[in-house]
Amino acid sequence: MMIAAVLPALSACGPMSMEQAESQCFLRARQAVNPLAGSSVGMGTKGLYLDNVQLSVSSDFLRGSDPSSVYDTCVIQKTGQLPTRPLLSRPDWRY
Repeated sequence: MMIAAVLPALSACGPMSMEQAESQCFLRARQAVNPLAGSSVGMGTKGLYLDNVQLSVSSDFLRGSDPSSVYDTCVIQKTGQLPTRPLLSRPDWRY
């Protein structure tokens, strides 16, 4: 009985699909090149106001890591396989 309760939890720790891994690792490779920034702007009775500003700098960016290496390593860690195509051959990749 106990094994049946543990198996679903352990299956969540297994490798993810290649599509999910490539999507998540693409973002990580992008963060190796540029910090991620965001802000929220609102409008109130007193006019326009800035609600929130965020800046996220990855350790890969600080180290100057090669984004292709970051991408490949990330996909391998998540799936145990090489990506289906290199980062630089993706049409959505712009350095």
